[in-house]
Amino acid sequence: MVDEVPAANGQNGDPNAPQFAPQAVYLKDVSFEAPTGPRVNPNTNPTINLNLNTAVNDIGGDMKEVVLTVRVEAQADNKTLWLVELQQAGAFGIRNVPQDDMQRLLGIFCPNYLLPYARQVISDLLMKGGFPPFLLPPVNFDALFAQAAARAQGQQPAAGTPSFN
Repeated sequence: MVDEVPAANGQNGDPNAPQFAPQAVYLKDVSFEAPTGPRVNPNTNPTINLNLNTAVNDIGGDMKEVVLTVRVEAQADNKTLWLVELQQAGAFGIRNVPQDDMQRLLGIFCPNYLLPYARQVISDLLMKGGFPPFLLPPVNFDALFAQAAARAQGQQPAAGTPSFN
């Protein structure tokens, strides 16, 4: 990985200007379970449970790792038809970004950047498991970020960084 964040257009501009550059997108962890295999009654209308979580790790220098954790489970008659859990991660070079903008960048933009990769992995796993593809719905990370910030302010008045769930 690169510790230097390249200028957005490859030119050497103002060294104090805010810079952001995705460096890598990778699958950090994945699990697929189908306890009964694809032997499901075609008339079954499963309930889909979706949970999302994001985490940010400092990986040195100007590099941050953002991990989008997705857990999707299909249930019918209180039985799990399939379960997919994955951690889609990305390494992002970020320099000279104000703290407020940094939180929004890490909590909104980066998860939005990672979501299509997670969507593809989930769809592929389900098809390889013998199920119809499932496409993750669009996610409003802006609203989730605002909810997490409001919860953090309610729990810790005038406190620092909100956690993203």
